[in-house]
Amino acid sequence: MASFIRQFTSSAVPPIASSTSNSFVDIPIPSFVISNSQSATWLYTTVAVVGALLVLEQSVYRFKKKHLPGDSWTIPIIGKFADSMKPTMEGYMRQWNSGALSAISVFNIFIVMASSNEYARKILNSPTHAEPCLVHSAKQILMPDNWVFLTGKSHVEYRKILNTLFTRKALSIYIGIQDAIARKHFSQWLADAQKDPSPQSIMMTARNLNMITSLRVFCGNHIPEHGAIEISEKYWDITQALELVNFPLAIPGTKVYRAIQARKVAIKWLELAASKAKIALANGCEPECMIDEWVKELEAPGYKGRKDFSDREMAMVVFSFLFASQDAMSSGLIYGFQHLADYPDILAKIREEQYRVRAGDVEKPITLEMLDQMPYLKAFVKESMRVKPPVTMVPYRTTKAFPISNDYTVPANSMVIPSFYNSLHDPSVFPDHDELIPDRWLDPNSPANTNPRNYLVFGSGPHKCVGIEYATMNIGLVLATASVLMDWEHHVTPESDRVQIIATLFPKDGCLMKFTPRPRP
Repeated sequence: MASFIRQFTSSAVPPIASSTSNSFVDIPIPSFVISNSQSATWLYTTVAVVGALLVLEQSVYRFKKKHLPGDSWTIPIIGKFADSMKPTMEGYMRQWNSGALSAISVFNIFIVMASSNEYARKILNSPTHAEPCLVHSAKQILMPDNWVFLTGKSHVEYRKILNTLFTRKALSIYIGIQDAIARKHFSQWLADAQKDPSPQSIMMTARNLNMITSLRVFCGNHIPEHGAIEISEKYWDITQALELVNFPLAIPGTKVYRAIQARKVAIKWLELAASKAKIALANGCEPECMIDEWVKELEAPGYKGRKDFSDREMAMVVFSFLFASQDAMSSGLIYGFQHLADYPDILAKIREEQYRVRAGDVEKPITLEMLDQMPYLKAFVKESMRVKPPVTMVPYRTTKAFPISNDYTVPANSMVIPSFYNSLHDPSVFPDHDELIPDRWLDPNSPANTNPRNYLVFGSGPHKCVGIEYATMNIGLVLATASVLMDWEHHVTPESDRVQIIATLFPKDGCLMKFTPRPRP
C-alpha cells in the first residue's frame, strides 16, 4: 500500500522545475507597497511616542497636584493657556475660592495658587525656598541679573543703597518735581477737554502722567525730552508682555519680542542718565533727582555698603522702578479718580482738608509738611488701593521642594503664586470689604489697623516694595491737587465696575472721565 501511494504521488504530481520556484521569489513588489509599509511603521511609532508623552504629561501633573483642588486632568501641552490669555477676576476668584492652595498647569509649567493670608505670607517670606519670577518671560525682558531677581547677599546690597533713595530727605527732592508735572498735565487735560467735552478714557493719559513724572524724578534732565518720549511710548510693549501668561518664545511678532526691543531702547537712555549723573556729582552739582541722590549716597561717610554700581546696573534698577510706577501706580491713580467721582461725599472731605491745609491757596506747591497734615487723603489712598489692589498676585518660582503645609510640598522648579486679593478683602479684618470706607484707617483700634499682616498691597518679606512712600505720595499728591484745580464726572458704563487685567488691574472701559476747571475758592 505504501509503495502504491509512492508510485501514485510520483506519477500524479510532476516535479516542479527550479526555474518555476525562482520565478515566484523574483516577482517584483511594487515600491509603493514598501513605502506605505514604512510610512505606516513611522506613523504607528510616532503615535505611540506622542501617546506615551501625553500619558506621561498627565501622570506628572497628577503626581505633582496630589490632593490639591484643580482640574483632574490638564489639557495636553497648553493646559490653561487659553483661559489665561484673557484672564478675568471672576476666573481668578473661582480658582482662589477652590481652596487655600490649588493647582493648574500652563505649557507644562506646574503652578500652585495660594489664596490665604497664611500661605501668601509664607511664600513671600521664604527666600530659601522661592524666588520672585514675576511672570515666565520676566527674566527675558527685565534681564536675569536685574536686582529684582537677586536673593541673599546680592539682593541685600542693593536694598542698602535703594532704601536711602526713599528717605524723607530724598522725597523732599522729588515732591517738587511731582507737583510741577502734575499741574502741567492737568492744564493739558483741561485744554483737551475744552476741544472735545465728551467723556474720554484716562487710562493712557494717567499712565503718561506717571511715566513722565517717574522719568523726571528718577533721571532728572539727564535724559532729553525726545528720549523720555521714546521710553514712554515703547514701555507699553513691556507692560503688555508682562501679563501673567504670554506666548513664551521671543520670536518676531510676539509681545515678548517687542518688549525686549523696547527694553534695549530704554536701557540705552537710562545708562546715559547714570553716566551723566556721575559726571554731574563729580563736578560738584547737588542732587536734583533720584539717580543723583544714589551717586551722592555712595560717597556719604556713613554708607558702608557696596559702592561699585555700574551704569548698566543703575539703569536696570531704574528700569524696574519704571515698570512699577507706570503700571501699578497708574492703576492706583486711575481707580483713585474713579472712586472719588463715584463717592462725592469722600471727594468733598478731601477738598475740605485741602483748602484747610493750603489756607485757600491752591497754586501753592505741595510739600511733605503739608502732606503730613492730610490724614484723610492718606486714608483714602490706602483704602482705594485695598478695594482695587493694582497687583493681585506676584508669581514666585520654587528653587527647591517647598513644604508649604503639613500635607503638601510644592515641587522644585514650580511656579507658586501668592494672592493678595483675599487678604485685602477678608471680611473679618475689613467689614463691608467691598465698600470704600477711608475712615476705617483713621481709627487706631479698627480691625484694619490691628491686623497689618492683611495689608499686602505692597507685598511682604525681603522683596517687599522698596518705594511704598514714593508711590503713595505720588498718588495722593496728584489726587489732592486735582481735587482743587478740577471737577470731574465719571461716565459710568456697564463695564465700569468690571476689571481688565493686563499686568495690573484697570477699569474695563478705560475709566471715562469729563474734566472741567474748578473755580478758585
